[in-house]
Amino acid sequence: MTRKNIISANWTNAVCRANGINIHYLRTGGNKPTLIALHDLTASGACWSQLARELEDHFDIIMPDARGHGQSSAPLHGYTYQDHANDVIELIRTLDIQSPYLLGHSMGGMTAAMVASRLGFAIEGIVLTDPTFISSEWQGQLDEREAVKQHRQILRSSKTDLFKEAKARYRYRSSELLEHMVQARFRTNPRAFDVLIPPHPEFDELVRNIYVPTLLVLGSEGIVSAETARELHALNPDLQYKLIPDVGHGLPYDEPERLAAAIHTFLKPTFTTTRPLKAPGSFSISAASAY
Repeated sequence: MTRKNIISANWTNAVCRANGINIHYLRTGGNKPTLIALHDLTASGACWSQLARELEDHFDIIMPDARGHGQSSAPLHGYTYQDHANDVIELIRTLDIQSPYLLGHSMGGMTAAMVASRLGFAIEGIVLTDPTFISSEWQGQLDEREAVKQHRQILRSSKTDLFKEAKARYRYRSSELLEHMVQARFRTNPRAFDVLIPPHPEFDELVRNIYVPTLLVLGSEGIVSAETARELHALNPDLQYKLIPDVGHGLPYDEPERLAAAIHTFLKPTFTTTRPLKAPGSFSISAASAY
């Protein structure tokens, strides 16, 4: 497998100490609004690289590796959504990030929703890309032990063979992206699958307690249905949703240009929006870190 580098040499490649572990991250940099991009299970911050190149002219994008993923630490325990949210909140505090936007896909989407529900107006806006907003019945059908078993079987393959399989399955994804995804899979600790263990956070309650503009982006063949999106909008009118046709759960990888366009359209009007100084549901970073 020939490695190609789609990560700009100008991006920061660094580690932040958070909650007793190392959180590795990439950062595009610049004096621009900050966008923190949270990846899905078995991925890494580097898997956002293609989308980041679409957005970096307008945002300072931070792409952390979640605990148990990529180059971040893999502690013996602590892989609930609350643990992931605590890491993001500590990352924001440690790097002294003011009023960031959040972007999350799948597992990262649920994490972003939890962070936003806890930080209130300390967050400027949030984009949830087909997050793991699934019913309790669906949660009951998840088997993290089987997922770990499958993961271990995948890791018995060579990176070259896994890349060839991915290339055949995802013909329209770039080779560079697939290389990052294969690398991320091999760096995913089996303990990371503990996030699948129910119960998951009540996503409707999280959405109800988000007080900033929210965009839910879903694919016509993804996890979150249009019906669920309508129900969430009824719960929280600040939540808008956009359906992208002919794409599934891999939306950020299969349609980065369309996702980037949706993010630009949604977030651009908020750049000049003045936020209230105090509002119900708003929390400080330091208070939320104590959860």
